[in-house]
Amino acid sequence: MKVSYDQETDALTIVFREERIKESDEIRSGVIADFGYDGGIVRMEIMQASHVVQNTREMQFTVDV
Repeated sequence: MKVSYDQETDALTIVFREERIKESDEIRSGVIADFGYDGGIVRMEIMQASHVVQNTREMQFTVDV
């Protein structure tokens, strides 16, 4: 999984897997989901992320085992 933030476009992108995109759908205003040829989600993009994400320069990641 890869998370990136583009300050110039104010977009946060979360890539779940490297896969070709078959289609994209704006599932909510400013939230775009990209789907692969198998129908599964490949990545999500949040537009105007600085209005949604509390701190675009910090990320916490937790794995519960």
